[in-house]
Amino acid sequence: MNAPAEHALEWHAERLYHQLSPCIPNLGVEVVAQIGSTNTALLERARVTHRLPDEVDLGALRRRPDGVSFGRRDADYQPCLLVAEHQTHGRGRQGRSWQAEPGASLTFSLAMALGPADWSGFSLAVGVALAEALDPTAGRDADGVATGRPWIGIKWPNDLWLMPPHGEPGAGRKLGGLLIETVPAGALRLAVVGVGLNVLPMAIDATQAASGFACLQELDAEAAAPGVLHRVALPLVEALQQFSRGGFAAFAERFAQRDVLRGCTVQAGAGLHPDTPSAAVDASHLTGVADGVAGNGALRVLTPNGLREVISGEVSVRASPAGKESSC
Repeated sequence: MNAPAEHALEWHAERLYHQLSPCIPNLGVEVVAQIGSTNTALLERARVTHRLPDEVDLGALRRRPDGVSFGRRDADYQPCLLVAEHQTHGRGRQGRSWQAEPGASLTFSLAMALGPADWSGFSLAVGVALAEALDPTAGRDADGVATGRPWIGIKWPNDLWLMPPHGEPGAGRKLGGLLIETVPAGALRLAVVGVGLNVLPMAIDATQAASGFACLQELDAEAAAPGVLHRVALPLVEALQQFSRGGFAAFAERFAQRDVLRGCTVQAGAGLHPDTPSAAVDASHLTGVADGVAGNGALRVLTPNGLREVISGEVSVRASPAGKESSC
């Protein structure tokens, strides 16, 4: 682990390293003041490795062929937690940019080589791990009674939303998002899990705040980016390892407790499950009521033409069903 440079925020990277390294040997923990995209940096390291002949000493490799340094090392499959105080070219799904402000956002990527039998539902499992780490009760006490506090829900397939207290009307607002990408890593695949969380209030572009803006300070007045990282890092590592062993099954019920789309009228984009009849429905304009997820993590949508399962694409909320007091 490289000692991080001096930063305005106290990240305590060494403490984080010692917390995580028993679970993931050879871990690297890096904190940088500024980078284009943490996901892009880690993916490029792996892609360089994938192109190298077997006899190259990766430990001695210091620069990519174009001479651009990535910091700790420039090519490897080793697990790495890369944290950026400021991403200048942060990326979201569908090529969208992810805006962030130093200190007001937590942006990091975790790279780990995994080998699950089935990758289906991976983003939902990651969402569950983050939501539970940040909000263990999901707005209910031990007896299942609403606490009157906002809670963190998951919008299929990869967003965290801050929801109003159970039973109270109002719309959920986007708290954070995930960007998950993989590249070959020998017999496994290197999963690069990019996380962006709003920690403090900040000015946001309207295109990024289409579903409203929320931040963790609304749940915890003392929230700060380094503390949030220390809170989520170990649960995230453990969740990735659990998913690699057993897939989505262990997360399905926990996701259902935080599923913010269930019962809402939604419009789905492309990505119908290949076994789903679709002749009567244009997949780019599929509208119906969300009915949870299937065992493979696909979004179930009840349409006038029957049940459809959506495995990828964009999903937007259109309207709440009549009489439903939720945050659709």
